[in-house]
Amino acid sequence: MNSSAPTPFSVDAAIIDLDGTLVDTLGDFEEALGRMLREFGRTALSRAEISRMVGKGSEHLVQSALARAGLAQQDVADALQRYLRHYEAINGRHVALFPGVREGLQALQAHGLRLACLTNKPQGLARTLLRSLGLDGFFACIHGGDSFARKKPDPLPLQKTCEALGTDTAHTLMIGDSANDAQAARAAGCPVVLVTYGFNHGEPVRQVDADGFVDSLEAVPALCRRRRP
Repeated sequence: MNSSAPTPFSVDAAIIDLDGTLVDTLGDFEEALGRMLREFGRTALSRAEISRMVGKGSEHLVQSALARAGLAQQDVADALQRYLRHYEAINGRHVALFPGVREGLQALQAHGLRLACLTNKPQGLARTLLRSLGLDGFFACIHGGDSFARKKPDPLPLQKTCEALGTDTAHTLMIGDSANDAQAARAAGCPVVLVTYGFNHGEPVRQVDADGFVDSLEAVPALCRRRRP
């Protein structure tokens, strides 16, 4: 474990990000974006390029990819529709769980915490992916970028997810991989821990304002003290 958190968090639940936190989905992004860009006569982007675009929702990802490919004037709504069609066709085919994820989720559950998955990926795609990996059963609820009026880093998705869990934000831990997750948690009043292996828009994650950092999801339960018996 590698953590900067000096004392355990007193929590009842945890909200966990998906892309870059639970699952390495860059392969799916690469394939779906590549298919979309080839329809416009462009070559696919590299995974390194894509990793800097991921985390702020499908619209932002597609718009960023179009700009990178020299298609800034392309109709974003049309491109997004094409991208989502391709993504739905390959969802889960080019992904891998990060080491320690399944074990970490099991340990968090054994710790007595209620778990939710909160991602900026569309909810339907998130549910399908988690189900294909056998992870959906860990979560009391799964919310996506289209579940609420606003996406992370706005605090609204965290606040609404806490309502669904029946917990308050001060006692709900946010676990993510990026500044996007940390900013949402700070605004919502949630403690936040970031994994060190994720995407974080291509920037060093330890520069982000967070309460702790872990090298594996398995390390998180040691940072938590169950508030309720």
